[in-house]
Amino acid sequence: MDTGRLRSIAMIAIFDIGGPLVAYHLLQSNGVGTVPALVLSGVLPAVGVIIGIIRHRRVDAVGVLVLAGIVVGAVLGLVSHNPKLVLDEGSVSTGVFGLICLGSLATDKPMMYRFALEFMGPDTERGREFADLRQYKEFRRAFVVITVVWGAAYLVEAAARVVIVQETSAGTALAVSKVLPYAVAAVLIVWTVGYGRLQKRRGDRMAAAYAAAAEAAEGAGAAEDAGGAADVGTTSEADAGESHQG
Repeated sequence: MDTGRLRSIAMIAIFDIGGPLVAYHLLQSNGVGTVPALVLSGVLPAVGVIIGIIRHRRVDAVGVLVLAGIVVGAVLGLVSHNPKLVLDEGSVSTGVFGLICLGSLATDKPMMYRFALEFMGPDTERGREFADLRQYKEFRRAFVVITVVWGAAYLVEAAARVVIVQETSAGTALAVSKVLPYAVAAVLIVWTVGYGRLQKRRGDRMAAAYAAAAEAAEGAGAAEDAGGAADVGTTSEADAGESHQG
């Protein structure tokens, strides 16, 4: 496993899952109220987002959405003293992302296509090759399907998290809210990779069929040309014979 991947896993473990859970339980065990404990444990994910922005030297739209959700949830929780409002902040950002995915279907570039291109780098050779594939209808349809699945999955996740927050304790809801997004993302990534490979195999078969059809057309054209040349040769020989007889 490369260093970059290990760093990413460590960041997730410290700032997104383990750190906030440990901080919440330590604060609770030392007499801090539920709402302040939740708000303070939310500082770690916010720090993680900021570190990611600084490290990559660019503003990540998803990271900003998460950061905004943390801030809004913290403010609402402190004003209302309702821990459920603090815990629901993750559901809001998740649901908004799902709606953005589905809303992007109204454009010619679905959200998951935009993410894939951004990940590859639009100015890289690989990114340009990827962008060129948009000329094919099958490629465009594949990213419509992928975006629909991701958008619907995140809306379902958001709804599930709201139900969990309403029906369980703050500690349980916090643990679920930290683990569930990664479980959903892992399932979606596995499905996307499998679906992408299936579409690639179909594309390879279609490309092979197109190539075979093109070769057949070229062969037919060559045969017609050869037949025409033979007819011309036969006609020329007949004309020459008639001239000799004359």
